[in-house]
Amino acid sequence: MLEARQFAQCEAAARALVNEVPENRDVLYLLAVSQRYCGRIADALRTLEQFELLHPDYGRLFQERGHCLRSAGQTGPAVTAYQQAVMLNPTLSASWQALQGLYAGLGDAENARLAGANVAKLSTLPRAVREATNLFSEGQTYTAEELIRRHLLANPTDIEAMRLLARIGVRLEILDDAEYLLDSVLLAHPDYHAARFEYANVLIQRHKFVQALEQAQRLIALEPGNRSFRTISANAWVGLGRHEEAQSIYRELLDGAPQDADLHLSIGHALKTLGRQTEAIAAYRQAAVARPDFGDAYWSLANLKTYSFPEEEVARMRLHAQARGTAVADQFHLCFALGKALEDRSEFAESFAFYARGNALKKSESRYRIETFERSARLQEEVCTPDFFAARRGVGCPRPDPIFIVGLPRAGSTLLEQILASHSQVEGTMELAEIPRLALHLSGREGNTQESLYPAVLGELAPERLRELGEKYLEDTQVLRTGGKTHFIDKMPNNFRHIGLLHLILPNARIIDARREPMACCFSNFKQLFASGQEFTYSLDDIGRYYRAYLRLMDHWDRVLPGKVLRIQHEAVVADLEGNVRRLLDFCGLEFESACLQFWKTERNVRTASSEQVRRPIFTEGLQQWRNFEPWLGPLKDALAGATH
Repeated sequence: MLEARQFAQCEAAARALVNEVPENRDVLYLLAVSQRYCGRIADALRTLEQFELLHPDYGRLFQERGHCLRSAGQTGPAVTAYQQAVMLNPTLSASWQALQGLYAGLGDAENARLAGANVAKLSTLPRAVREATNLFSEGQTYTAEELIRRHLLANPTDIEAMRLLARIGVRLEILDDAEYLLDSVLLAHPDYHAARFEYANVLIQRHKFVQALEQAQRLIALEPGNRSFRTISANAWVGLGRHEEAQSIYRELLDGAPQDADLHLSIGHALKTLGRQTEAIAAYRQAAVARPDFGDAYWSLANLKTYSFPEEEVARMRLHAQARGTAVADQFHLCFALGKALEDRSEFAESFAFYARGNALKKSESRYRIETFERSARLQEEVCTPDFFAARRGVGCPRPDPIFIVGLPRAGSTLLEQILASHSQVEGTMELAEIPRLALHLSGREGNTQESLYPAVLGELAPERLRELGEKYLEDTQVLRTGGKTHFIDKMPNNFRHIGLLHLILPNARIIDARREPMACCFSNFKQLFASGQEFTYSLDDIGRYYRAYLRLMDHWDRVLPGKVLRIQHEAVVADLEGNVRRLLDFCGLEFESACLQFWKTERNVRTASSEQVRRPIFTEGLQQWRNFEPWLGPLKDALAGATH
């Protein structure tokens, strides 16, 4: 009907459909378009307001709003709408053409030229690239991927197609492919600044902070005032543990955008890491003021673990968590924050309901499958046998610098790190990504093979190659070692999966397994919203199965590498701090120092969820907190059946 210009009939049919499917994106779009063509601009704008509450990321919505406002003679608001449209979907040529004309009418020649350049660029793109970009922008990621891969098979050097596939890789968290594609784009076109900016972002996501900073600085040299380039440089400084430098850049950026909620949040994170909690709280609150439904601001307050929400903040969180227009990411952040706020009030039933809802929302966005991890753990057992290690005795880099702390998150690893980092010869760093990235590289993913070569590939590595890998790990982590100490800590918990690899490349490194009572550890993970990774934590069944697989794999390492790993039980540390500190230091070959018993006095950057907890003496109140939620933890108990410490 719309194509036949039967606008009144189209509106009537769309309105009837709205009664059946009130949230359908395409129906609302048709209704708004037909209302505009019928000359009822005010009705169309009201429809678009409802549309935006349900689908705030749909570019065509804002394009249609731009058309309505332009028809009504509201030039400034029309420009804003068209800008939002092309930001969400850069293939909307009608929006670019409208912007070109509007900018020209306003006397803004430069922006008119840029809009015209985008019109021209779209006209030169192959049809498949335009269609795939449009699909990707409208949320149809897998359809877009299929289309652009077919196009690249026939056109393997198409730069825009490679860049789009990299963006798809980022959305699907296939970051090694994204990095490879963008690196290839820049090799062919080193002056493609948009691709370099995306490359820097991918490098940060892959924890390659030195390389990311280098890319950001190249961009800033070309455009010193570019806010996006300066932001990415600040993010790289954060990754390098240089929070004062990062905070300085964030505050400079804030001067030009005092209501930028993300900047306030980033400043809060930096202050929290530096131990300046009062200032961090103020920054997080300011982020919530700047954007009242900003779930991450409220979760960041909850994640301090020491913050108590006043009644008005709890009411505000409830309101936004239930609002139809609140984005999914904001919803699950708000749910986790409400779970913590209500737990602190001993309102456990409602607290658990919010934790459960937050986990369900988070899991709905994940492709994680626990079976993949269980299969990977079994492969480690099959490959890494006593005979396998006996045949490779004496290989690897012999330096004893690293101390690896492994296990599950929320098992007391940050406490052990703080104790060790209080020693004069040990430097605390952070959860380093080098070993997981090495395992990913060895798996063959970066070579685009279909099946993982890891861990079987370990048997093919020559002794000199194993030594090179150990030396490269030390070289790559050197940038984080600023204190000149003999040892440093790598607290990436997931490295328990790779103890065989660790032993082969760094045979004299110390490995400590942080262990906690299963129910306490697993439920603590269920309550925790992680910034990235740890996707096994968003289901009680997945957590239980993951914990059982972890126990089995750690038992395997104990059998094939006896004495390699020191197990430290969190409850034992709480009960006998000095005895376990002495045991820990003795295992690491370190002299006893009393500063390790007063670990909370050690000033250092702490980035994990336990950052505020390790800044005070040992406490016992957290050991049995899970029992407050015992009535709802039947699925976890079933999944953990038979699991011991």
